[in-house]
Amino acid sequence: MPRNVYQKRTFLAPRSTSATSCVLAQVQNSFEGQDAWGENFIVIADCHRSVHFEFHLGSPRARRISLAKIDLLLKVLSGFRDALAREIALIEKGK
Repeated sequence: MPRNVYQKRTFLAPRSTSATSCVLAQVQNSFEGQDAWGENFIVIADCHRSVHFEFHLGSPRARRISLAKIDLLLKVLSGFRDALAREIALIEKGK
């Protein structure tokens, strides 16, 4: 059985830029719910900075917090994307 049920690493900028910005996400296999102590995380790196988010599943409370954390991150990132797109449109329109 694979150690990870989800693992994704991708660069955030085109290869032509040689930028090291990337995202790495991993969810470890719980082996049909038998192991709640796997390493579940997201790393977001941009140039020389990175942030590491951990998502613990070891208790019912930790599982609720982990889902709430990723839901909130997705909500904030989606709002940020919408605001960024609006500002880009305004800038492009003003040129």
